[in-house]
Amino acid sequence: MSSPITDTFGRTHTYLRISLTDKCNLRCSYCMPQEDMQFMPSQWLMQADEIAFLAKTFVNMGVSKIRLTGGEPLVRKDVGKIIEDLGELPTSLTLTTNAVFVDQFIDQLKKAGVESLNVSLDTLQEERFKTITRRDHFSRTLSHIRLLLQEGFTVKINMVVMKGVNDDEINDFVKLTLDESRLHVRFIEFMPFNGNKWDMSKIVSYADLIHNISTLYRFDRLPGEAQDTAHRFQVQGGKGSFGIIGTVTHPFCSGCNRIRLTADGKLKNCLFDTSEVDLLTPLRRGDDVAPMIYNHFQRKHFAHGGHGDFTDKNAKTEYESNRKMIAIGG
Repeated sequence: MSSPITDTFGRTHTYLRISLTDKCNLRCSYCMPQEDMQFMPSQWLMQADEIAFLAKTFVNMGVSKIRLTGGEPLVRKDVGKIIEDLGELPTSLTLTTNAVFVDQFIDQLKKAGVESLNVSLDTLQEERFKTITRRDHFSRTLSHIRLLLQEGFTVKINMVVMKGVNDDEINDFVKLTLDESRLHVRFIEFMPFNGNKWDMSKIVSYADLIHNISTLYRFDRLPGEAQDTAHRFQVQGGKGSFGIIGTVTHPFCSGCNRIRLTADGKLKNCLFDTSEVDLLTPLRRGDDVAPMIYNHFQRKHFAHGGHGDFTDKNAKTEYESNRKMIAIGG
């Protein structure tokens, strides 16, 4: 076992998020703002054996959890092999998906030891789903969420809450958690990325969410860990839970343990940091990438990639100079 990945603030990084592709079968505006987006050429992407090698490298450096992301990870043709390869590592494995194709991978997910999946779903209304995603997969998504629950998986629904778009559905999502112990909802504050037309007026804040939910439900705070991104709650008498990921107004940077690897093999030490380290090119040359990983995390800022407050005009420009969300990995 190599030395753990730590930064200058004493945070140890044990959670690796690997983006498999920047492609997706949906077109959500907050993630992929252009209908005609230009995707990375396939030769730029990490290949399955390279993903497995890098994942093993990170596990040897103390990573205990790996999440596969995209784009939509399940659109990648060799995703089955990637899941199988990573399932052999001594670490927990999970993924974030829109669930449209998840029915094709149930057996492979079980074999790889996947127990929980995050499913992106921003509305429970069919026509609104079409508007947000620009695709007609609403009934399929819901049926596949039910399938995952029936097959014994834990499902965490990720809802990006946007003022005037879907904020009237907050308590409809909370209601989903009342009768199913393996169903959890995560409300995510709308975050700024290249091209997604973000501004503070579109934010439904942590405080707003708490107030909104408290008008209908009584709930208790659940215990958590320092590295948790979500503050979790449970409706009194409910079986599941809901959480709030308040990146903008209620950040969790002090306990951050996340590592991000983009589909083209770039290492990011923060979702919002515009600096990246190319691991794929030196890996293909046969170089040892471990020193590059350690060095990059010695340069990690305490919060938000070193950018200022989200309300600052100059900071907004800095955030938008980052990649599009879909090119980073959710």
